[in-house]
Amino acid sequence: MDFLQGRSVETMVAVAVAVVAVAVGGALLLRRSKRSKGCLDPENFKKFKLVEKTQISHNVAKFRFALPTPISVLGLPIGQHISCRGQDATGEEVIKPYTPTTLDSDLGNFQLVIKMYPQGRMSHHFREMKVGDYMSVKGPKGRFKYQVGQVRAFGMLAGGSGITPMFQVARAILENPNDKTKVHLVYANVTPEDILLKEELDSLAEEYPDRFKIFYVLNQPPEVWNGGVGFVSQDMIKIHCPAPAEDIQILRCGPPPMNKAMAAHLEELGYTKEMQFQF
Repeated sequence: MDFLQGRSVETMVAVAVAVVAVAVGGALLLRRSKRSKGCLDPENFKKFKLVEKTQISHNVAKFRFALPTPISVLGLPIGQHISCRGQDATGEEVIKPYTPTTLDSDLGNFQLVIKMYPQGRMSHHFREMKVGDYMSVKGPKGRFKYQVGQVRAFGMLAGGSGITPMFQVARAILENPNDKTKVHLVYANVTPEDILLKEELDSLAEEYPDRFKIFYVLNQPPEVWNGGVGFVSQDMIKIHCPAPAEDIQILRCGPPPMNKAMAAHLEELGYTKEMQFQF
């Protein structure tokens, strides 16, 4: 009889352990499913709280927004962007696209690096934002789709704030141990102070020297400067970007005049339309 009672107790303990394991497993799966779903809505604006604002220069700042929980993800595919809604100096509604510099591996928050122009309508909204304020966001938006191994190498031609989608794509590629894609970035600005994310870009170049190369171009360089000078030229593209091939792609993002000039350069160098993408 004692033997049977002992077996009964063992059975009850085993059942209890199984129940706890199932419950824990279910909770983890629920947390993962909630986390992987993402917080964005492509049809409706959702509000996110500004929790940190860091001034980088007189007209550039980093804005960090909290997601609903510490394990929430924004849910933004690589290379796509969000629409932000605010008000200009006259109180009129403004909607403008921005690319976060964070990835879905950055849980609980997302970050925007914003260059604020004196006459920019959305720039006014960001300039006036204080910690605790809310930003209305909708997304994801964009035509770019990325899968690991879709190309052997990317060439990137960026100007000014056009670096943000390039940085996002480059970081996603480089931080993925299963992705062997190489990235060659040519980044143009007017002065050294205009270079956005320079510390982060240099860190990537140092950490992934065999997979990430960056070449800076300045229109007004300092006296001591080892990068490019003037505007991005065909020779710069030939030297610092992968040559035309079916397994490469050149990404472009910058001011309209630059995008137009780069498209003309690439065509003359033999890059087909299929080898190019403009954000």
